[in-house]
Amino acid sequence: MRPYFETMQALGKPLSLRQISGSADNARQIGEVEALLAAEEANVQAAGLPEAVVNERGQLTVWQRVEFLVDPGTWSPLHSLYNPKDNPYGTTGVVDGLGRISGRWAVIIGFDNKVLAGAWVAGQAENILRVTDLAKRLNIPLVWLVNGSGVDLPNQELVYPDRRGNGATFFRHAELQQRGVPILAAIYGTNPAGGGHQAISPTVLFAHKDANMAVGGWGIASGMSPKGSFGEEGCEALIEATRRFQEVRPGGVEIHRDATGFFRHVYDTEQEVLSGVREYLREVPSYPPRFFRVTEPRPPRYPPEELDRIVPFSPKRTYPVEEVVARLVDGSEHLEFRPGYGPEVYCGLAVVDGFPVALVANRQGPLRPGYPEDADAPGIGGKLYRQGLVKMNEFVTLCGRDRLPIAWIQDTTGLDVGDAAERAELLGLGQALVYSIQQTDVPMLCVVLRKGSVAGHYVMGGPQANGHNALTLGTPVTEICVLPGETAAAAHYARQLVKERDAGRSIAPVMERMTALKDKIERNSRPLRCAQKGYVDQVVGLPRLRDYLVAFAGAAYQNPRSFCPAHQMILPRAIRG
Repeated sequence: MRPYFETMQALGKPLSLRQISGSADNARQIGEVEALLAAEEANVQAAGLPEAVVNERGQLTVWQRVEFLVDPGTWSPLHSLYNPKDNPYGTTGVVDGLGRISGRWAVIIGFDNKVLAGAWVAGQAENILRVTDLAKRLNIPLVWLVNGSGVDLPNQELVYPDRRGNGATFFRHAELQQRGVPILAAIYGTNPAGGGHQAISPTVLFAHKDANMAVGGWGIASGMSPKGSFGEEGCEALIEATRRFQEVRPGGVEIHRDATGFFRHVYDTEQEVLSGVREYLREVPSYPPRFFRVTEPRPPRYPPEELDRIVPFSPKRTYPVEEVVARLVDGSEHLEFRPGYGPEVYCGLAVVDGFPVALVANRQGPLRPGYPEDADAPGIGGKLYRQGLVKMNEFVTLCGRDRLPIAWIQDTTGLDVGDAAERAELLGLGQALVYSIQQTDVPMLCVVLRKGSVAGHYVMGGPQANGHNALTLGTPVTEICVLPGETAAAAHYARQLVKERDAGRSIAPVMERMTALKDKIERNSRPLRCAQKGYVDQVVGLPRLRDYLVAFAGAAYQNPRSFCPAHQMILPRAIRG
């Protein structure tokens, strides 16, 4: 397929001096949001014990373990600010992301041993399910850095029960292994109860010499004779039993290497444990990159750093989405699918790190005169109309046929509305796109570049496509909501305004409530809250989107369950005609 992929259409153009000077304020505003997010991430990383204290105890922190384990320059963190239950620790107690280990892409997750010694805390179970979903969708290894002290007992009702509680992790581990996804666990410290299951449920166990895993820890085992109350005699017995169990914790290396054989490898130092994992990763099933690359990798012709000057901070300003794509894909080249049809949507085939990747994005601003022909008003970018929905259905179907991973770049205000939109079958075509996505069975990445609104957020590869969406990224200008704050407040209180006016009463109290609602929606739909509540898996600076695309493409092609030989693809031929 060299004639298709080595002679693709040029995309984008350099920024002019006028554009550079005129975008300084835009870059400054984006930089302010990035600084806020960076400060929040620093607070999360500083939670719990200081790094020096953990090191003095003879342990590395989870951050240090990740740094040693992952190939330099390949770490793409996820869920850095995720805290869906708003627990007081500001973190779910785990650190995770995509990275290469010994040249193989893997999903990596580890307990933050600075926070409650790596305990289960509220929101952690949801984080782990997202991580295991990612490994399942991309069909790549899951690597655990296990150092879990069990349940945060004072808040156990927020952690332990429910269909999606922490115990669901162990069933998910079993599911991944049934699917052929290996789980490697580097085990450190004390891992009782749920921490023991966390340690035993992976495929291969690599243990530090001081590690243990057990059905119950010393705290449980020493308090297993309840009497209904706490007297001094009972507490003295508890003190003695606790001291005994602290000296010899159950489930140590002498049990699980020598007696049970569960620990396949035991090492003297923390680094040796991680080196053991790295050695195994070299041998996991994977295709060499040349198996699926259609060209040699190339950087974009235009620097990704310019995205801070191209994507407007204001959601009301427009921009050419082609200039965004040009700073994300190899060589700033592409093959556009049906460019004259459904102009509100860009669909194209490009190359990322040498791998073919499909792209779908919203265009902004006025569309061609007279379009759409079946609408009551001139079309405007961001909205979806009949032709755009038909085009995306066709494009996604061809991507499924050619086994091409899809990256969606959302900046949408949703489907057009009104009787004309109903006659144009937008409701049915939107649901048809959902069906088409469900039929593809290919990995998808969603970037909510700016606006993710109403049904457009669902149908354009959003995180609701659980079986297909591998991960969703936000940016410093992301806004995810049904309607923006001002619009939502007007819609919610319009009838009450009429009622108060007709009754001759002051509308000032209603206006106050409108302002309060607008502020609440804006606060809950912006990047920080999107990251904390999990509307996105990570908020990424615009220049770093290229790095995450590279990670996504590399992981998607590392060990795909099915593929189409490049010379048998139809999409490039359908584009060229």
